[in-house]
Order: sequence, then structure tokens, then C-alpha cells
Amino acid sequence: MKKVVWISLTSFLLGILLAGYVFVYLPEKRAPQKSFLDNSPAPLGSDLYADQPQAKADLDFVKISDKVGPAVVKIECEKVERQSMPNLPGGGPGDDFWDRFFGSPRQRPQSQKVTVQGTGFFVSADGYIITNNHIVENGQKVKVYTVQSDEYVAKIIGSDPQTDVALIKVEAKGMPFAELGDSSQVRVGEWVLAIGNPLGMEHTVTAGIVSAKGRQLGLGGEVQTYEDFIQTDAAINRGNSGGPLVNMRAEVIGITSNILAGADGGNIGIGFAIPSNMAKKVVSQLKEKGRVVRGKIGVTILNQAIDEDTRKLLNLPNRKGALINSVTPGDPADKAGIRQYDVVIELNDQPIENNNDLRMKIADIKPGTAVTLKIIRDGKEKTVTVTVAEMEDTQQKASAVSTTTDVGLRVASLTPNLARRYGLKTIKGLLITEVDSSSDAARKGLQPGDIVLEVNRQKVSTEEEWEAVVSKKKSGEALLLLIRRETDGQMQDSIVSIRIP
Repeated sequence: MKKVVWISLTSFLLGILLAGYVFVYLPEKRAPQKSFLDNSPAPLGSDLYADQPQAKADLDFVKISDKVGPAVVKIECEKVERQSMPNLPGGGPGDDFWDRFFGSPRQRPQSQKVTVQGTGFFVSADGYIITNNHIVENGQKVKVYTVQSDEYVAKIIGSDPQTDVALIKVEAKGMPFAELGDSSQVRVGEWVLAIGNPLGMEHTVTAGIVSAKGRQLGLGGEVQTYEDFIQTDAAINRGNSGGPLVNMRAEVIGITSNILAGADGGNIGIGFAIPSNMAKKVVSQLKEKGRVVRGKIGVTILNQAIDEDTRKLLNLPNRKGALINSVTPGDPADKAGIRQYDVVIELNDQPIENNNDLRMKIADIKPGTAVTLKIIRDGKEKTVTVTVAEMEDTQQKASAVSTTTDVGLRVASLTPNLARRYGLKTIKGLLITEVDSSSDAARKGLQPGDIVLEVNRQKVSTEEEWEAVVSKKKSGEALLLLIRRETDGQMQDSIVSIRIP
């Protein structure tokens, strides 16, 4: 009996010691374990989530706004908008394309002064500001307003229509500025803030997430553009353009540029920003040279990805790579032996994912550099060496043909794609986009939308061909034009002479 009592007493004492060890020396065991299925709140004072990231610390919108907000500015740009195209077949969704292609809306009265509003932000203490090209393009006077309501007149250092990035500067020192982050590290689903002046509501902050990366919208039409947009559902409206898209480390990872809008033109949660890494490269060259130098090899590649049918027909192992649509005679790719239907799968041993990937990588290469391309032709791999050439400066090219306004007309090449978009049967010639109301051309009845087929009985299809004829004429001399006008699907040709002022 004594033995049983002794064993019971010993067991009781050992139990007390064990319980004391568990509750005194292992206090972390006291925290209840929470299942991801358990939605009940944690007890007050619980340190259940002490080792987990705190949502409040990660999403401190106030702190981020306070840090980046003072660098954001309102921009007002005075422009002279001239008459462009009248109503053409195919209006509606194509209007945005027309605006970007010709740089002015389709239905504005002749030569009226307008003020365009947008956003920008300081990127250095000495007054450099990043904004969108479409905000300051062709601007006669650019004003900048800071959050403290200080007003400055800005100088346009340079702009790049292909990426819609512009760099302007005000004469000031000690300005608060934002830091450009690494957009390659952006992840779909992470929180971002958009800061700007939507619809004239100054210094507005909206929050959302990164919805997608690598979007191409095809905004350039026939004009080469470089698009790698970050998509976000942070509320963006007209006036936000040029403002910063900011991550939770208060770094600018994008410059807001475009929106997809409903019928009222407002935000529907689909906005697009230019990646900061792209902007860094552009801004650096704009600051140094006033323009952007890009490489080219002389090929055209379509925006759409290689589909399964194309993969099978070209005997490709997968759908990755860039399909060569055409090769420009005499350009580097032609000299290197690259052909139509070739598929580029590597550049300098780096894989090419798709068409846009090749376009962006070639553009970043310094002209004169020799690169190695691995291609697939008829199912077989082949390696070629190409020396990258310099892409023509589209701004200089545009200014070279701007002298056509001396005869009271502004013209642009009529391409088959442009003709199809606007329902025109004619696919070659020069499209009249502007007519000076005081010119002889206006008095003779020429209108935007008319097509120039011949100048002095010579066929013309490019601005250069037009300029070659017009530049030889002196003031007071005349030009003989063959003009085509399409109305309700009917074509009428007329011979018109206009005098050079």
C-alpha cells in the first residue's frame, strides 16, 4: 500500500514539474494556433502575427503621399490647334489613332489656341521634370504649378513621341523630387498610387494594384512606337497624364500615359503607365542630346504573337521568337541575309520572347554595334551577324516636311492600313490633313480629307516626293495638282492649280 502511495505521489510531483516547464520556460506555446479557415478575430493583446508583415506598415499611403506629393506638378501647355480631318467613314474608336498620328483632333475649327492640362514630376533638385510628350508636343508656352502654387515657365528639353516621354525644365533650385525605381521588379498584384491632376482636380491621389505588365496598345498606327505598359486599376482620368505611378517604397515605377475609357471618357479601372526603366533611358538621352538615338536592323515585325497555326506552318519548336514580316532592301538585315518568314529566337545569346521583345532590344543597341542573331528558317537554326544602324529621327523628318505649309497645305502619306481604317478606296497618294484658310488652296476649294495623286503631273506617295517638287518652286509660281475626293464611296478626280504665296 505504501508503495502505491509513493508511486502516486512521485507521479504527481513529476506532473507538476513538467507543467511548470511547459508554461514557464516555453511561453511561446501559449499562443493559439490559427487556421487559415478560422476567421475568428485574435484575442486583444495577442502577439499571434508578431512575426508576419504588417499590412499597416506596408500600405502607409499617407507617408508615401507626403514623400512623393511635393514633387508632383500641374502642367498647362498652350498650343495652336489647326483644322484636321472632317468626318470620315470609320469614326469613333479610330479617333484616338487619328489624334496620335496627326497630333490634333479631327474636328476643330481652324487655328484656335487651346490649353492642354496634364501632370509631371520633378526628378532632380535643379528643376528637371518628366511628363508626357502628348502634353507638351508642339507647345508654344508651358507653365508649371507646384503644390505650393508657385508658377514657373518651363523649357522643353526634348520629347520622344515613340514612348510618349518628355523632359522639361524650370529655372529653380532645391526642388523636391521623386526617385525612379526599378520597374523590372514590379509584380502583378502589388499596390501602387497614382498622383496627378485628373479633370482639373489638383493633386489627387488614387490607389490600386498593378493589373498587368507588358501591354502593347498599338497607339502609333503606322508610326513606330515602343510600348511596354504597366496596367493598373488605380483611378486615372484626363489630366493624370504624365504623373507618377508609385510603389509602396515611394519609388516611381511608371509614368501614367493612357486610359481605356467608356463612352463618357472617364475611368473604368484600366489605365496604363510607361515603365520607369524605359523612361530612364529616354530621359538620359533627352537631357544629353535633346533626342533619342535608337538602333535598327531594317525589318518590320508585326505586333501579334506567333499563333499555333503559324508555328506549325513554319515548323517551329514553340511559339517564342519574332517573326520577320519584311526586310528593307539595302538595310543591315538585308545585307546579313535575313529573309521574310525568318523567326529570330536569340540576340547575343539572349532569348527573344516575342516580336516586341526584339523591337525593344534592337532599339537599345548603340548604332554601329555588331550583334549575333539566331534565327529559324524552314525549321532549321541559323546564326547571322548584323551591324545595327541608326533609326531615323522622326521629329527631324516631320520638321523637314513641315515646310509644305508654305503652300497652304499639310500632307501625309496615305498607306493601305490608314485607307482601310477610314474607309477610303484609294490606297496611294498624299492625304491632305490641313488647309490654311487664307491660302490659294482654300480658295480653290481644297479640304482636309482630299487626296493628292499628282503634283505637276508626277505621281506622289510620300512627303519626300511632295517636298522634292514643291521646294523647287518660288513665290508666285503655280503647282498643278490632281486631287481625288471620296464622298459616300464615290470618287471624283479634279485638276486644280494653286499658287505659292
